[in-house]
Amino acid sequence: METWMWIVIAAAIVIVLLLVLLAARRAQARRLEERRNEALELRQQAESKVQRAEHRASVAEELGQKARVERQEAEVAARRADELDPDVEPDRS
Repeated sequence: METWMWIVIAAAIVIVLLLVLLAARRAQARRLEERRNEALELRQQAESKVQRAEHRASVAEELGQKARVERQEAEVAARRADELDPDVEPDRS
């Protein structure tokens, strides 16, 4: 084969290798962008869950406080009922 043919073949091989490398880099960049988008979506979902959990925790705390108040009121009412009921003997503490 003549020298110019070897040069053309070598140039073609270099061009093909460059195209393959370029395609691989683009594919990698696309995968990275997809992973970034997936991570962003997961972060948004996590933040939403955190907000719901914090809201539920505050509601639970509020309900717990109301329950404690109601329990105290019930105990006061029960003591008052015991004081009024002639069949209940008073505590001798």
